[in-house]
Amino acid sequence: MTPATTIEVINTPCLVTDAADLTGRIEDRVRHHSESPWSIDFTNVHIVAMRKVDEGFREQTSSVDYFVPDSQILTWAVSWLGARGNERVYGPAFLDYFVRNADAGLTHYFLGASQECLDQLLTKLREKRPEIKIAGSHNGYFKDADEDAINAEINHLKPDLVWVGLGTPKQQDWIHRNKGRIEAGVLLAVGFAFDVNAGTKSDAPEWMGKCGVLWLYRFICEPRRLFKRYAVYNSVFLWHLFRQVISGDRSGQ
Repeated sequence: MTPATTIEVINTPCLVTDAADLTGRIEDRVRHHSESPWSIDFTNVHIVAMRKVDEGFREQTSSVDYFVPDSQILTWAVSWLGARGNERVYGPAFLDYFVRNADAGLTHYFLGASQECLDQLLTKLREKRPEIKIAGSHNGYFKDADEDAINAEINHLKPDLVWVGLGTPKQQDWIHRNKGRIEAGVLLAVGFAFDVNAGTKSDAPEWMGKCGVLWLYRFICEPRRLFKRYAVYNSVFLWHLFRQVISGDRSGQ
């Protein structure tokens, strides 16, 4: 694999990638992974803004190996700051892409969502790729006291990938606390991807994602829950991105 390239957006090193490239990196990591798994966060404007203003959340995400731009606005920001050839890698679409196109020999574990959603998700994934190897799953409604048992199950199964759909910030916190305790190749924080691929929640039309207004669709669907996220954190993101662009900072690696 070619070395990874990242672009710093505010204070988050965003991976320059696309779906095919990211799939290849994950497959390569699984083939050669060490005892400690990779963690991949499908990152949007909300997450970048939280990392800027919330010290606790910044600590929770300090061990993330790849921040993958999941929103169109963040993808545009990566391009504005100097990236070439990057594409938006939207978590729900990537789960579908990976299941359809990745090595069928990889084993998967799914953690998150309600049991109803999880059951529907696994059924849909098997319809998409009948030969998919699902090692196990657990819904997202568990207590702290259950965590050791879940970890023990994952370590017994030793899946190549653990898909974590607990929502932000719970999924980032779970990965941060358990990354050193899990025997797997890659941990992926994908949030809304379980609901979309299970069909239990509708996603925005594709054109809204391409135009960078996916957030508006989700806000209309859940205004009370998402008001703070979009009213506050979108503003924080745009202000700090403006300051970065004006300062001429194109830091990256």
